[in-house]
Amino acid sequence: MLEPPPLPVPHSDDEPDSATDEEPDLGSVEEHKSVILHLLQQLKLGMDLTRVVLPTFILEKRSLLERFADSMLHPDMFLRPADMPDPESRMVAVLEWYLTSFHAGRKNTFRPKKKGALAKKPYNPLIGETFHCSWNLGGGGENRLVYTAEQVSHHPPVTAFYLECPQKQVWLNSSIYTKSKFMGMSIGVNMVGRMQLHLMRHDEVYNMQLPSAYARSILTVPWVELGDKVTISCPKSRYSAAVVFHTKPFYGGRLHRVSAEVRNPASSVVCRVSGEWSGQLEFDYPALGVKKVLDVAQLPVTPKRVRPKQLQRPYESRRIWGAVTDALRSGDIGRATEEKRKLEDVQRCCEKYRKDRNLPFPVKYFVRDDEGGWIFRRTLEKDQADTMA
Repeated sequence: MLEPPPLPVPHSDDEPDSATDEEPDLGSVEEHKSVILHLLQQLKLGMDLTRVVLPTFILEKRSLLERFADSMLHPDMFLRPADMPDPESRMVAVLEWYLTSFHAGRKNTFRPKKKGALAKKPYNPLIGETFHCSWNLGGGGENRLVYTAEQVSHHPPVTAFYLECPQKQVWLNSSIYTKSKFMGMSIGVNMVGRMQLHLMRHDEVYNMQLPSAYARSILTVPWVELGDKVTISCPKSRYSAAVVFHTKPFYGGRLHRVSAEVRNPASSVVCRVSGEWSGQLEFDYPALGVKKVLDVAQLPVTPKRVRPKQLQRPYESRRIWGAVTDALRSGDIGRATEEKRKLEDVQRCCEKYRKDRNLPFPVKYFVRDDEGGWIFRRTLEKDQADTMA
């Protein structure tokens, strides 16, 4: 029997997000270069950075829980597959959303040699921390897409998040943990875990992963690129998409290139994609002799909505990290470091207490599923009710 969940977050209180912090220019890197050099001297190639304490000045003034919500800068793209008439068009629509979900977030973090291009790191979420937001989709505020994220584990550091739009009968469940390693002048971050997009009207599930990310040129002008091979698959329709994020060669080449192929159940290619996930994407349908270009910079943007901080619960991201964020905004790195240390000390003490008494952490919104991942508990409760009916 599941424990009673916490009271639902009232998204009717959400307001247009006002936390639009622009990161400072690259002067901060030059100012603290000696700190970075000292840190690098203690690292070895391939070293796991999961438990390495990084300098506070590189923090981004928001939690990783909030960062994952950036994939919904274009919620209409996310929901469009539900309205497509056949499996092929739905797979292509899912791929379109997936490829356009990476350019969002802080501007210019993926453009090297450009003022303001400082690639910073979000806060590592504390276990039990949550973040909630929503996007209005018209219809007087009743038609909305809702996001719930929770840090469900500390070792490994697993983030679970859930998106739901009841009107479209679409939901996405994900549980991800990051594995970082030192690569000399770069830091590589592997996204371990899965995402599952459910189109309930069609009884379809789309399985997908996130690509690895790389923070490049960490001593000069840090910037981010993606690199990996991932697959999107739908077991019911047997359509699939193979996606390759190409890293830039040392000499020449373009930044942020991506290519993809969509195959039908007969393994024939029905659509090819090429271009840049940060710019223009060309979709080529060889059997039809048709091409179309999608410019991610021209897509309509729907900002997220968040409850005012004074209405948020004590364990929500902006409440938990409020003192650290205020100190970073005022440029007081020493105070930010001290406030961050206090939070982490409390987390360590609580972890030790639970370990000594063999007590599990009381996760609020998610439960483990049969495959070792985490699933939004209301979804599991519905599945159990359907099974008993």
